Amino acid sequence: MDAIALDPRLRHAGAFLAKSHRMLIDGKFVAAASGKTFAVTNPATGTLIASVPEGDKADVDLAVAAARRAFDGGSWAKVSPSERGRLLWKLADLVEQNLEELAELESIDNGKPYAVARVADLPLAVDMFRYMAGWATKITGSTLALSLPGEYLSYTLREPVGVVGQIIPWNFPLLMAAWKLAPALAAGCTVVLKAAEQTPMSALRLAELVQEAGFPPGVVNILTGFGETAGAAISGHPDVDKVAFTGSTEVGKLIVQAAAGNLKKVSLELGGKSPAIILPDADLDAAIAGAASAIFFNHGQCCCAGSRLYAHKAVYDKVVAGVADIAAKIKVGPGLDPATEMGPLVSDEQFARVTSFIADGRESGARVAAGGGRVGNLGYFVQPTVLENTTPDMKVVREEIFGPVVCAQPFGDDDLDAIARQANDTIYGLAASVWTRNGGIAHKLARRIRSGTVWLNCHNVFDASLPFGGYKQSGWGREMGEEVLHNYTEVKAVTQAL
Repeated sequence: MDAIALDPRLRHAGAFLAKSHRMLIDGKFVAAASGKTFAVTNPATGTLIASVPEGDKADVDLAVAAARRAFDGGSWAKVSPSERGRLLWKLADLVEQNLEELAELESIDNGKPYAVARVADLPLAVDMFRYMAGWATKITGSTLALSLPGEYLSYTLREPVGVVGQIIPWNFPLLMAAWKLAPALAAGCTVVLKAAEQTPMSALRLAELVQEAGFPPGVVNILTGFGETAGAAISGHPDVDKVAFTGSTEVGKLIVQAAAGNLKKVSLELGGKSPAIILPDADLDAAIAGAASAIFFNHGQCCCAGSRLYAHKAVYDKVVAGVADIAAKIKVGPGLDPATEMGPLVSDEQFARVTSFIADGRESGARVAAGGGRVGNLGYFVQPTVLENTTPDMKVVREEIFGPVVCAQPFGDDDLDAIARQANDTIYGLAASVWTRNGGIAHKLARRIRSGTVWLNCHNVFDASLPFGGYKQSGWGREMGEEVLHNYTEVKAVTQAL
């Protein structure tokens, strides 16, 4: 295996990257049962930054057994809601205390700019742990008044679903771990979490902080490995009561099939092809900047990226020119470079996927208004790209690209139903944004768009209190907010005849 090559700009994470890495199973840091490891690379250079355990079915079995023991009458079952909240708050404090180190890990592992990870990914992760810490003592049932003859006492209990398998993506590695872990732990579940094979480093560092926070053995188990082995083993495991997945719609469908064996509960936060709709009365400066941010934030590697840009024909030319101008000026470079505004794509595989979509768009008749090529000869850098002359039947318009590529189309109809039909013309339904000065029109259009989130005069606004998830093939269930607790609890009705 090649020697580890660390970027000299690392100020906080170098020592962690250089050490020997282990998975967290049953309160202990262990190698894979097979002894296998796999390489983790820096997408800005393609060079090795670490080797981590290649967990597979044997490791999943050990982790699930530990989680089962902790849940079924073990130490976690005896921990009060207040204590669960205290542990989550302690974990939030530790993440915050190690914010710079974790932000560097996200940058060198995922490729995103360190400055972005430091002000977005990490603070949102901290806030998620703290928000859910507060919910730990507020998960309650209700008393019910029955209508049948006689006298009864009836009430409901909301109880933890049990052992939860969680599989997280590579685009926001630590934040997605927080989105998954925090509500499950607040509800009283135990967890087996698999990090994305492309970006395992922040999850392994988080495992150390979980131990430092004082969670009992077996409550949180964090594995590294590949989706087709470790991920599949979690999805199909008969002792896993629920699986939560964030990733592509294609993999989500495989998880549903695997979960059928014991009919485990499933929640899925999947793909998107989100529209950004600019009406003729919009504040165009704000709308153009917002539409650019909607697609180019996190290199377009967002499930809710505004990858379909619809602008009214009265403002279309100005909008496309404005977004293209922003795209041309974005500074692309390594995530640890302070001047970088957009880093590389996460992997060679993702680079090939995105560039093939751009080539297909060209061949189908789309015009490249900005970008369209790679940046440099080292790493997985793609230019921020604007495609126009796109049509609804094109592959670049229909399928999720998951890269910094936006497809622009004009519309001339002022009928809200017609605009909504165009926005809804997709198998996905994760998010959308509407840009207009008319509040009434904005809210009317929001009701017509079939997606889990509609942003008005903004895009990519997230908060721990806001539920997030999709309609149609964008998934099942919701992340964040009070709604996410339904993913991790069962409702029991209790009735006594008086």
